[in-house]
Amino acid sequence: MIYKPEPIDTSKAIVNSEHLKLTELLAKNTHEIWAQQRIAEGWKFGIQRDDIRKEHPGLVPYEELSESEKQYDRNTALGVIKVLLALGYRLEGKGNSLADEKEEQQLAVMLQNLKDSSELNLSSLLAIGRETIKIKPHSPDIYIVLGETILQLGEPLMAYDVITDGLKHWENNIRLKQLLALALARSGASLRANSLLLQLVESGASDRETISLLARTHKDLYLQATTPEEKQSHLKLAAARYQQAYQLTGSYYPGINAATMTLLKGEEVTAKEIATQVQEQCLQQAEKDYWLLATLGEASLILQDWSAAEAWYKKAVEIGKGRLGDISSTRRNAKLLLEYLEGNSQRLGEWFQLPRTVVFSGHTIDRPERKIPRFPPELEAQVYQAIKERLINYDAKIGYASAACGADILFLEAILELNGEIHIVLPYDSAEFIHNSVDIIPNSDWKQRYENLIARANEVIICSHHNLEDSNILYEYANRVVHGLGKMRAELLDTELIHLAVWDGQPGDGSGGTAWTIETWQAWGYEVEIINLKLMQNTAVKDNILLRDRQPQININQQSSNQTESREVMALLFADVVKYSTLTEEQIPRYVEYFLGAVAELEAKSNYASLVKNTWGDALYYVFPSVTDAGNFALDLCDLIQHTNWLEKGLPENLNLRISLHAGPVYQYVNPVTKDTSYIGTHVSYAARIEPITPPGKVYGSQAFAALACSLGVQDFTCDYVGQIPFAKGYGTFPTYHVRRQRSF
Repeated sequence: MIYKPEPIDTSKAIVNSEHLKLTELLAKNTHEIWAQQRIAEGWKFGIQRDDIRKEHPGLVPYEELSESEKQYDRNTALGVIKVLLALGYRLEGKGNSLADEKEEQQLAVMLQNLKDSSELNLSSLLAIGRETIKIKPHSPDIYIVLGETILQLGEPLMAYDVITDGLKHWENNIRLKQLLALALARSGASLRANSLLLQLVESGASDRETISLLARTHKDLYLQATTPEEKQSHLKLAAARYQQAYQLTGSYYPGINAATMTLLKGEEVTAKEIATQVQEQCLQQAEKDYWLLATLGEASLILQDWSAAEAWYKKAVEIGKGRLGDISSTRRNAKLLLEYLEGNSQRLGEWFQLPRTVVFSGHTIDRPERKIPRFPPELEAQVYQAIKERLINYDAKIGYASAACGADILFLEAILELNGEIHIVLPYDSAEFIHNSVDIIPNSDWKQRYENLIARANEVIICSHHNLEDSNILYEYANRVVHGLGKMRAELLDTELIHLAVWDGQPGDGSGGTAWTIETWQAWGYEVEIINLKLMQNTAVKDNILLRDRQPQININQQSSNQTESREVMALLFADVVKYSTLTEEQIPRYVEYFLGAVAELEAKSNYASLVKNTWGDALYYVFPSVTDAGNFALDLCDLIQHTNWLEKGLPENLNLRISLHAGPVYQYVNPVTKDTSYIGTHVSYAARIEPITPPGKVYGSQAFAALACSLGVQDFTCDYVGQIPFAKGYGTFPTYHVRRQRSF
């Protein structure tokens, strides 16, 4: 007998916030299961449903559905949950406490407000990131939105750290892995991003985003390749992967990239056909979305409609104001196309207005006891105005500087007034720095202004633990780091680096000061924009325009220097032999003969001579005069160990090295015990703490090493960011880089 079931009354089912989260998850999973079933039945994506051709517009990832389609799925899922509740079931999850849930909801609201804001605030995003880490959210959504938004602002290294933290809790989340790969790609670590995405594809990921990102990394490797064969290989792989993603979904994002890479292959007719299809698809969409407008610009460029390309690109830049990462990515493709079509990229200056990066050095305000004026307090307002005028003139809104009272603080405040971003580099601990270089003028507000800037900075980097009395070396070191970090950021965004200084035109008091910094920049071949304090004092203001001397040359020999200075900035290498502890007593002589002997032979043939070298047991220690020499020797040493058959020599087959690199001020001394000259100091300890966290067979370097290598324009090797890594023995957590050869395909 068949009985008609009683209707279930779901009107009294009480739904809480946890159920709503479950609703979204259930809606997404249900859609994915439905899509997989349709694909298995032979269906594919189509703009309209066609039962004969088996095409359906819903065969896209859940995130790409229209809001109305998503809401339909949510309503269905919520109906299921209400039925379960009405039947008496209780839905429980691991969850957090109510207090944590409330905090998470508040963070979510703040994050959504920031995401919807036209003025994205990186400091606020990073603050939310810190709070997110504390409360351990229920879902990865906050990490995903944070990562996406920070990437938009052109800070891939900071995005990498946020995304990495999210992956600690949701290690299998596809979207977080995709964002991690994008952060790596945008930071220049193309090879590592490519490897991560290939692993995703091999594990079964075949969605549009993963395939498109994989194609993007091949495009990067095409640009980095050093031989015609490598370039052609990566060009073909990039075009094939973009076409795969385009055929999979019909989305304009992989479509326009497929057109670009096809054109670069020389297949102009096919490229224009794809570009026309994408253009028609985008023109049918009414919303003013950044990527849609940028795509229309790129399609017009492929079709060689220059005026239309310019119009679309300018609209995209206007609507994407502040999204430096996205604009830089768009500009990069436009540059590729222009160089292919016209042989140059001169139009980019008209189409894309990316703010410049500026590194800064300047005098502190005069103390009351100073007899010879250098930066009199009465010039403060004029100097600030002069700095601001230069920044506006160069459209420079990304600033790197120290934060001493006087010119440094005025520069940082001017950047912030122009809605820019500031990166502060301190030579040593903040408390000592305040005492020595900030709070030095009686009855002034410099300390409060300093603290306000520290709170609003994108990052604050402290180069050394403590000040060194009677030495300028830490100021020299900090100024080198300022320049290196500024240059790294400019290269990431493919924008110009500006050098700006406030100077009195007189030789300084040794290394590390403003005169030394200007002389160093000029020696490296850079033009320096100088606000000349002496001219301002003598001439004041003429026709409301501050006079300036653009390129005064400094004779560094005129500067009084401390000839007894025993501290220098050196490059430091530590290496540890992996599997040394497994050596038997009989193998020790072989280790000395073959392993240490091979290292000695490498040294004898090397073009990169060390100043000091030492070994004890399983450890190697070298001091080099430059980061270039240290980096190249480290990579030669790594190759030697990797390519030697140790089993043939009676040693463990997996004998290997962990190699670490750092650069910093060290103290030269003669060891009273051994009578040898060597170097010692906290930076030697810092370098030693990197080695234990380095993977076997790799070379890891500090942020300072990477910055100094970039500052010098080293071409032999590159430094790829690997995140904030906890150093050995509780030393702290620091930004760390993988040092590898430029050509590694």
